[in-house]
Amino acid sequence: MEKLVSIVVPCYNEESAIPYFYDEIIKVAKKMKDLNFEFLFINDGSNDNTLDVLKEYHQKDSRIRFISFSRNFGKEAAIYAGLENAKGDYIATMDADLQDPPSLLPKMFDYIEEGYDCVATRRTTRKGEPVIRSFFARKFYKLINKLSKIEMVDGARDYRLMSRKMVDAILSLKEYNRYSKGLFSFVGFETKWIEFENVERVAGETKWSFWKLFIYAIEGIIGFSTVPLMIAAIFGILFCLLAFILIIVIIVKTLIYGDPVSGWPSTICIIFLVSGVQLFCSGIMGAYLSKTYLETKNRPIYIVKETEGDLHE
Repeated sequence: MEKLVSIVVPCYNEESAIPYFYDEIIKVAKKMKDLNFEFLFINDGSNDNTLDVLKEYHQKDSRIRFISFSRNFGKEAAIYAGLENAKGDYIATMDADLQDPPSLLPKMFDYIEEGYDCVATRRTTRKGEPVIRSFFARKFYKLINKLSKIEMVDGARDYRLMSRKMVDAILSLKEYNRYSKGLFSFVGFETKWIEFENVERVAGETKWSFWKLFIYAIEGIIGFSTVPLMIAAIFGILFCLLAFILIIVIIVKTLIYGDPVSGWPSTICIIFLVSGVQLFCSGIMGAYLSKTYLETKNRPIYIVKETEGDLHE
């Protein structure tokens, strides 16, 4: 019996990229003749004609399925929905903008047949990206690998081919605040890494601004490390010691020189410094508390508005 491969494709305002992606993925599917395919597109609350394009392609190719969210829930929710609804024996996640080359799929499947549970991809270059974004991306991976016990591979993409066993393990993690790169590493399993040079988008514009990437990085650190909480505690201890030393210095200076009022500018600077550190530490604790608050609500990760099945009712 032929194995089924599910291709999960999160989409947000990708109406111009989908035709290019479809042409490329079909070429690859034809080369992999011993496998059956389904193409599961997740419309993440797009406000362009992405959904209409998906409906059109479904009419001419029944292998195309789609799930349309009631609003924009984010890429992490789209990946989760795709994995949860994929029917394949093997599941691949990839972007619609062709920055994840479909041409790598045959090679990835060869490694799966060798016994790997996951074949993941990473970029060796960041050609075409803004220099500042590339710089901070590299620093982020160095930082998170120092803070977290889970290894994050620099340049890792969400583009990977996984066995059903690994996908089921990922789906067993029901957390609301999701960071897929970390979750993929957390569940373990034997992973083969494939490297490729950066490919620019075939159409449309990136949805990831520098600010969104910064917030995403913070979520990754909070989701897979408690070290920032320890840093806040260490700051507290250090400044208590510093305050104790300064009190002794002031007392001694007053007894010797009899001038207790001098040095007020430095005192103000210290107050501002300590206040800033306190706010910083409060912010760290607040970030963890907010994530805990969202988890306890038990809200659904996504809400479905429409699927391809609705077209046949």
